[in-house]
Amino acid sequence: MDGIVTGLKFLGAGLAMVGTLGAGLGIGLLGSGAVQGIARNPDAAGSIQINMILAIAFAEAVAIYALVVAMLILFVG
Repeated sequence: MDGIVTGLKFLGAGLAMVGTLGAGLGIGLLGSGAVQGIARNPDAAGSIQINMILAIAFAEAVAIYALVVAMLILFVG
């Protein structure tokens, strides 16, 4: 019985980390869009870069939340 609970904890933690896939894809798309925008309009590079960094921080927060949930599943209860 204890082995089943441990296995289910690992499964739950793995499923919780699926949330990081969206963050990774989002960060990649943000970087791609920023590079394309800067290539089209180099004068707006500062504004584009600031907005990109802010959006990446929000996307990365989702990945950090998923990591925290996975750690809670593994080590609490």
